[in-house]
This record gives sequence, structure tokens and C-alpha cells, in this order.
Amino acid sequence: MKQTTLCYLERDNQYLMLHRIKKEQDASHGKWIGVGGKCEGDESPDECMLREVKEETGLQILRWQYRGIVTFVSDIWPCEYMHLFTATEWTGTQTDCNEGQLAWVDKQRLFDLNLWEGDKIFLRLLMNPNQPFFSLKLVYQGDSLVQIKLDGVSLPLR
Repeated sequence: MKQTTLCYLERDNQYLMLHRIKKEQDASHGKWIGVGGKCEGDESPDECMLREVKEETGLQILRWQYRGIVTFVSDIWPCEYMHLFTATEWTGTQTDCNEGQLAWVDKQRLFDLNLWEGDKIFLRLLMNPNQPFFSLKLVYQGDSLVQIKLDGVSLPLR
């Protein structure tokens, strides 16, 4: 299983989002996602997240929370464990990203963006400040979400 991280930086009721438009051979090409990437060597999930945020945004995270783990199963892409974070404090100056366009997006507008269906589920969980750490399993056939399990319980497809 591939190990990855994704972080949603939060400020003023907005998330920093990455519009994945610069790489053609990208499973998320054209989608809006948080900032993150693949774990390298002996990195822990938080070390990977800190490195990826710095590489993709120029920002150094100071305060973050590990919010959940998402298991992606696909019939066309490698299976993946994604460690999900939110961050509320950082230093530095935001830079351009070589993987897409960064934009601060109001949380109430997030669901108007081109998002993966499964991302909509965990974004709703992240927006709940009282949501405990969660385990989410998302199963895709092609680009279609066909199964959802939250903390081991199957959820209906929307």
C-alpha cells in the first residue's frame, strides 16, 4: 500500500486548496485537493506532511492535528493509505506550486469545486470540530465511488 498525506490549512473559514492542473499523468488531474504527497523512506506521516506542505506552498507548519486515515481502494489506481491533517498555524510566505494552482477557498464554496466524491465525505468530517479521529474506507471503480465505510460501518452512497 502506498502511504500518503493530505493537509488542509485553515484560516478565516477557508481552506488552502490545490487545483491539480500541471501534471497530465495525475490521478487527480483537474480536481481540487488539499496539499500533500507520498511518504518517503523512513518518514512518519507527520514528517511527510510537514515536508510536502513546505515543498508545495513555501509554508512551515507550526500547529497541526492528525484527523484521520483514509483507505483508498481502486480498480485502476494503486491502493493507498492517506493520513489526513488540518493545520491552523504556520510561518513563511506562500509560493507557487509546481503541481497546480493554490487558492484559499471559503468552506461553504468547497462543494462547488471539482472534488472527488470521497473527498466530500472527509471534508464534512474535517469541518466538524468535535469529530474524533476517524478511519474512512473509500472504494472506487474508475472515477465512481462504489463503497464507503466510516469506522467500519458501511454508509449509503449519495
